[in-house]
Amino acid sequence: MKGRDILKSMVSGTEQSKPEPSTSATHQKPAGAVRAMNLSLGRLNSEAAAAKELRDAIAAGDRVVELDPSQIETSFIPDRIPLETDPDFDGLVASIAETGQKVPILVRPHPTREKHYQAAYGHRRLRAAAALGRPVRAIVKALTDEEVILSQGQENSSRVDLSFIERALFARRMQDHGFDRETISRALSVDKPEASRLLQVAEGISTEMILAVGPAPKVGRPRWLALADRLKDPALNRRADREMRAADFANSETNLRFERLWKVTGEARKKEKATETVRTRKGNPLATIEHGGRGSKITVTSNEFAAFLSAKMPELVSAFERENAGASNS
Repeated sequence: MKGRDILKSMVSGTEQSKPEPSTSATHQKPAGAVRAMNLSLGRLNSEAAAAKELRDAIAAGDRVVELDPSQIETSFIPDRIPLETDPDFDGLVASIAETGQKVPILVRPHPTREKHYQAAYGHRRLRAAAALGRPVRAIVKALTDEEVILSQGQENSSRVDLSFIERALFARRMQDHGFDRETISRALSVDKPEASRLLQVAEGISTEMILAVGPAPKVGRPRWLALADRLKDPALNRRADREMRAADFANSETNLRFERLWKVTGEARKKEKATETVRTRKGNPLATIEHGGRGSKITVTSNEFAAFLSAKMPELVSAFERENAGASNS
C-alpha cells in the first residue's frame, strides 16, 4: 500500500484494505524490488506518524492555513545538521511538487515580529515550500518556548529521522538555552540516563567538530561515546582537529568524515606510548620502562643493574605484596 493511501486512511479514521493477491511459492521477487521495499518502510512509518499528527490536530479543532514561507523563521533551537547534498530533502521536494503538502507544519506567532511566525516543527516541509515558491500549509498555535521544543523534539522522535549526534547536539543546545534535564528528556522522549549520555557526547566533542562531521546517520551512540572519550587526551584532540581542518575533509561523505577522525585518534593511541628512563644519580641510564595499552615493558640496559634486580626480585615481590594487600598475584 502506498504511503499516501495510509495517510489518507488515517486522517479519515478509517482504512479500506483489500486482500493482496496471492503469489506462488515458487515465484521469487527480484532483489532490487526487495531492497526498494525495505527502503520504503522507514518512509511509511514517517508518513503514518505524520498522519497521526494531522488527525490529532483536526480532532483538536486546529485550523490549517496557508502562509508565505518568508514570514516564518526556524525554531530558536536548531535540531538538524545541514548537509551540502541531501537526497531525502530532494525527494521531499519532488513529492510535494507532485502531490502537494499532505501534512501541515506547526508554527507560533513570532514573539517579537508582527505578522511573522516561528516554526516548531516541519522545517523540511517549510524549506521545500520555499524552494518550490508556494505557500506552506500550517497550524498556528500560541506556544511557550518549552512547548516549542517539546513539540519539535517529540515530532522528530516519532519519525526517528534524527541521527544520534543530531539528537546530542539538540540536547546540548537546549541545555545551553537554560532548559533542565527533565525537559530535555521529555523533548527527546528518552530517560534521564540517555539524556546524560547525549550531553556527555555533545560536551566532550566541540560543536565545531560535530558540525564539521555532519549528521553521520550510520554512526551510533557507542562510537560517538568512544570518540568523546578519546578526545579527552589533548594529543588526540589536536590530531582530530588537524584532520578536521584538512583541505579535503569537507568533501568526504558525512559518515566517512567520522571514520577519518576515528582512524587518526585510534592510530595515535596505538603509536603514542609513554616511556620513562631509570637513571643513576649521575644520570647514567640503567633501564627503560615503556607503558602501553596492554601493559608495560622493562628493558634493562646495564648488566650490573640486571644482576642486582635478579638478586633482589624475591624481596621486591614481597614488598609489593605487603603494600598491595588483598590484590595478590597468583
